[in-house]
Amino acid sequence: MTCCEGWTSCNGFSLLVLLLLGVTLNAIPLILNFVDEDQFFENPISCFEWWFPGIIGAGVMAIPATTMSLAARKRACCNNKTGMFLSSLLNAITVIGAAYCLLVSIQALAEGPLICNSQSNTTSSCEFSLKNLTANYKESFDLQWFFEDSCVPHTDSNNPSITNTTANNWRVYNLHFNSIENQHRIIHFSVFLGLLLVGILEILFGLSQIIIGCFGCLCGGVSKRRSQIV
Repeated sequence: MTCCEGWTSCNGFSLLVLLLLGVTLNAIPLILNFVDEDQFFENPISCFEWWFPGIIGAGVMAIPATTMSLAARKRACCNNKTGMFLSSLLNAITVIGAAYCLLVSIQALAEGPLICNSQSNTTSSCEFSLKNLTANYKESFDLQWFFEDSCVPHTDSNNPSITNTTANNWRVYNLHFNSIENQHRIIHFSVFLGLLLVGILEILFGLSQIIIGCFGCLCGGVSKRRSQIV
């Protein structure tokens, strides 16, 4: 096994770990929502877990490249130009899925959970459109919904101090599972921060494998058949 094929095998193991982590993180708010409400779509934590960034983006779309990379060691599937080209192609799909996971996670962290944006707190206020992924990127990115004492919208416009806080007043240590609001904020922040990191790492591993695949195509394959000595 050459260094290129060895990296492909290592890359496959890394993608497998990230794939499972992405699916698990995406499933956490869905499972908690079902356990708390005994049904889906009722009082969800946010809209974005239903975009399935971890299950589809970082999960399903990474399966083909992961499978082929893990098979590189035992089956020598990367020992010719065709195998290396296919490896690059499959990892391009992985990069696209990881980029989708990354964009959804950034948008989710920018907006916060539904409880911070809507009094109804139902999926009826969710707009499932790809245009939403880039619609709000022109606005400044901050996490005030997480660091504020409370992110729930108030109707009292005569007292702006209720909703306006500064960096000096941020109290992370007050975020405990002592209320539904804090539960939603902590889970939302943890899940999508994790998915953001998963998306970044999958993009890096996918791009590295694409480079290795292109190198293998130019060199006519990177694996040499071993001769058996009888």
